[in-house]
Amino acid sequence: MPKELQIPNRETELLLAEMRKTIDLPGDVTEFGCYEGDTSILLAGELRNTPDKWLYLYDSFEGLPAKTAEDKSSDGWRFKEGELKASPDTVLHKFKKYALPDPVIVQGWFNELTDSDLPGQISFALLDGDFYESIKTSLALVAPRMIAGGIIAIHDYRNARLPGSGKAVNEFLADHADEFALRIVATMAILEKK
Repeated sequence: MPKELQIPNRETELLLAEMRKTIDLPGDVTEFGCYEGDTSILLAGELRNTPDKWLYLYDSFEGLPAKTAEDKSSDGWRFKEGELKASPDTVLHKFKKYALPDPVIVQGWFNELTDSDLPGQISFALLDGDFYESIKTSLALVAPRMIAGGIIAIHDYRNARLPGSGKAVNEFLADHADEFALRIVATMAILEKK
């Protein structure tokens, strides 16, 4: 992993290992909440030899949305609305720097996305929306498009500072346990389509 990419090593390796399990499956790869594109670069690197797969990146590029009651934690002073603002140009610059094909970038809040913004089939989805509504919405968007054996990785599932992520996943599973199997890997929830 390039040293300038700001991602925890152990969790990143676990995430990429999950993605590799889906590399030979049909369907594209999505990342909801790409920020400045560090993880996106690593996902694209894994796709380098699979020209039939596209990488779709979704982000408002306006920073974090407002918290809801489900997101309240003892670290309430962290993760403020508007924090973590980035630019699509920053992401594209990194792709050019590492000589990777441009991803499909869709700028907007997750709840504003339409069917035409998403690929028809998804083999791997990374959800890194941090907050309850973002994870809930992105799960609703990707779940119907997941192929059998496809994997949804949800970041911050076990992060006490971001409790909304775990709440959204648990609520989703209460309604979809017959469709998805849950595994916990580090702080991530891994949902595999049955």
